[in-house]
Formats: sequence, C-alpha cells, structure tokens
Amino acid sequence: MRNLRVLITGASSGIGRELAAEFAERGADLVLVARRQDRLEALARELAAQHAVQAEIVTADLSREEEVRNVFEETQRRGLTIDVLVNNAGFGVMDRFQNVPTERLLQMIALNVSALTHLTRLFLPGMLERKSGRILNLASIAAFQPGPNVAVYFATKAYVLSLSEALWLELRRTGVTVTCLAPGPTRTDFGAGAAMEHTPLFRMSSMDARAVAKAGVRATLAGKSLVVPGFVNKVLTLSAKIWPRRWVLWVTGRLHPLKD
Repeated sequence: MRNLRVLITGASSGIGRELAAEFAERGADLVLVARRQDRLEALARELAAQHAVQAEIVTADLSREEEVRNVFEETQRRGLTIDVLVNNAGFGVMDRFQNVPTERLLQMIALNVSALTHLTRLFLPGMLERKSGRILNLASIAAFQPGPNVAVYFATKAYVLSLSEALWLELRRTGVTVTCLAPGPTRTDFGAGAAMEHTPLFRMSSMDARAVAKAGVRATLAGKSLVVPGFVNKVLTLSAKIWPRRWVLWVTGRLHPLKD
C-alpha cells in the first residue's frame, strides 16, 4: 500500500485507532480525523515512527455539518489525495427512546448517518475520476435487526449497511468499491460510552479491536461488499435473516436489557 493515503474518521481510539495501525503497518500514509487533538497527535507520531509513513491529523467534530465539509476542504488545501476513505466515527446510547435527550439523538444521526453520507459524497467523485478507490463504512451486527432500548443506534447502522451494499453494486466496474464492516461487541471505549457493557453480548462475546480491524482492512482491499468478523456474530446475523421477525425483535430486546 505504499504511495496510498487513507483517511480515517474516529481515529483516536477503539476500532478507528486499530484500523489506522493496520493500514500503517501495510505502508499506507494516513490522515487521522477525530475531535481529540492530543490523542491524534500522539497516534500520528507513534505510527509515523513505527512504520515510516506520513501521518497527518485534522481535528473535527463530525456531528457538525460545516466541520464535515472542512475535513474535505482541508485535504484539498494540503494537496492530499485520498485513496481509501474509512467512515468509522460513531456512537450509541442505550436507554428508552423517550429518555434520551432529543439533541443527543439528533447528534447520533448526524455523526453515524449524515457525516458518513456527506464524506462519501465528497470524496467519491475524485475516486471515480481516478478510476481507483476504496471506501470502508463501519456498521455493526446491529444493522440486521431492530434494537429495543438502543433503537436509534441500531437504525443508524441499518442505514449504513443498506447504503454500503447499494453503492457497492452501483460502482461495479468503476474501479471503486464500498465495503461494510459489521462487527459485534468489541473491546473498546464504545461499550462504556453507550452504557452497553452490562449486556449479555458484551459480557460473553466481545472481540479484540485489532482482530476486527484486520478483518475490515482485508475485506476492503479485496473489494468485498460486507464482512462480519467472528463466528458468533455470523450466527447472529444469519439468525436475524431466518427467524420470524417477531422472534428476532424479542431476542434482541432480551440481549439488550436496561440496567436495574
């Protein structure tokens, strides 16, 4: 991947950080995007030193539309060609729908859905012009069923999966591919931030973030439309397809109980 540049959102921690490390290990230059400048700077120094790659940072809150556009404009201003776009930034909230502040719900939709869509739309024309490019979108096994007590988060990930698969087909024979990475519970800060660490899935089947990142990078470079890492996660997604819809809804609710 020498001479290729990868832009990764949500790069300061979790799966985003591991994706950055995985791409850097393969020799790709990086543009790291997140809100926390200190973490980005430390990660950029670390990866540049370890792998002899260029690592630049752009600080942005991608739940704000103007800052999404600024990320694109900043790469243009610096003369950076983005060969691989990784839409990783996102968050979840676990609570009954009516208990979550409206502003928080809209912020989640803005980051998980709108920013991903906007960045894809901004960077895609250049890839099409060059007849070369890869886009990796982070969904979740949450994308395959509705999520009682995590309703909006699950809905945002269903959007990511649907959009990604549709674009993969639209872009066939253009030289550009779109891959959707749909992990299950992963050992990162996400579980604590979303108040999901107590759920049965997080306690029994969490994967290592580096393993998830490796699966995502391999699938992206191979041009696959979808990758679900982990045997348990594959079984869960298959079950969501073959079980009656009401059963799926009931089981998902049992797997995501609220704290007492």
